[in-house]
Amino acid sequence: MPKRTYLRDGRAPVPKDPRTSAVMSRIRAKGTTPELIVRQALRERGFTGYRLHYAKAPGRPDIAFVGRKVAVFVHGCFWHGCPHCQPRRPRTHKGFWNAKLDRNRERDAEKADALRTAGWKVFTLWECRVKRDVGRELAGVVRLLATQRTAGSLTSAARTGAGRSASRRPRKS
Repeated sequence: MPKRTYLRDGRAPVPKDPRTSAVMSRIRAKGTTPELIVRQALRERGFTGYRLHYAKAPGRPDIAFVGRKVAVFVHGCFWHGCPHCQPRRPRTHKGFWNAKLDRNRERDAEKADALRTAGWKVFTLWECRVKRDVGRELAGVVRLLATQRTAGSLTSAARTGAGRSASRRPRKS
């Protein structure tokens, strides 16, 4: 196998073991396993029509129901500092990792605040809990979407004229 060379831009420290660099290069930002689990569970419950990483919403939520203004973030425990499982931080290059992971948490809070200010409902799902019981994690999202669906069906019936009175225009005989 040919030796790989990785472009170093100076933002991250050079790992002591080259295997670490190879492993880190495979970490994805989109299409992660917890994200796929959540999307599959939403589809199974009949909730489709969401946008992935919707750029027009503040903070680019992982899953966005644009018309309903519902944003779902699916956070990885290590990268976003899960309050439930509290993953350990790396012991090497502590200064770099502490600054990076703390900034990730600050950015998450800023994104959620920006969405709420814009009138969105924000849900944060954690990797450890999604893997354990996705149905329980999605309960709040599903409940909100279901109530919006029933309210939406009532307003759409009124919009289409299904509830119009007969006195508006007489029928032709």
